[in-house]
Amino acid sequence: MSQHHPFEAATGTAITINGIRIPDSKLAQEITELVRDTESALLFHHSSRVFYWGALTGVRRGLTFDVELLYASAMFHDMGLMPQCSSPNERFEVDGANAARNFLRSHGISPQDVDAVWTAIAMHTTPGIPQHMHPVVSLLTAGVEMDVLGIAYSDFSAAERAAVVKAHPRTPRFKEDIIQAFYDGIHHKPDTTFGNVKADVLADKDPTFSRANFCSVIRGSAWPG
Repeated sequence: MSQHHPFEAATGTAITINGIRIPDSKLAQEITELVRDTESALLFHHSSRVFYWGALTGVRRGLTFDVELLYASAMFHDMGLMPQCSSPNERFEVDGANAARNFLRSHGISPQDVDAVWTAIAMHTTPGIPQHMHPVVSLLTAGVEMDVLGIAYSDFSAAERAAVVKAHPRTPRFKEDIIQAFYDGIHHKPDTTFGNVKADVLADKDPTFSRANFCSVIRGSAWPG
């Protein structure tokens, strides 16, 4: 078990940023403890920041969304990188989505809400589509894009950015650290990165990696002509 209360920041002080705070429910507490005990500190704090960026984006956009479902999506979105949740042949996004689905089902969450969380996690590395979907789906991707890629960085105030990072710090070399964490979680199943941004991670870290080519798959299919 964590030595920190699940809704305390790294500094030990519970935080609310522009009305957004981690939901104070038994379900959210259990999610926090599970993820804190399963993931590295790097990924735990990354996932926590993703929640804040996503929720703050939702407020800025005037969206109506379930904060608890967004929190579940954010906290489980990288669980598929962990050996405990990683399958031999599914994309890590699917592994994380499945872990979230199993957890939420065991807590009696409605199928509709479980599906929203599953879809949000499964789609979070597929650019250009999530923003047209359910708010939980679009806001999870927005949170990930902010924390990893810096997309919409200037849409957040300096005070918001400072408060989130103070609560859940970025490592001094976070950009390289997160790329390494992605590689460590997927390098054993390179075929699952076909058509996905994670193929770039393998190409960056492994000089022997040869990515599949969509056109070659078409030309090599069993169809004549």
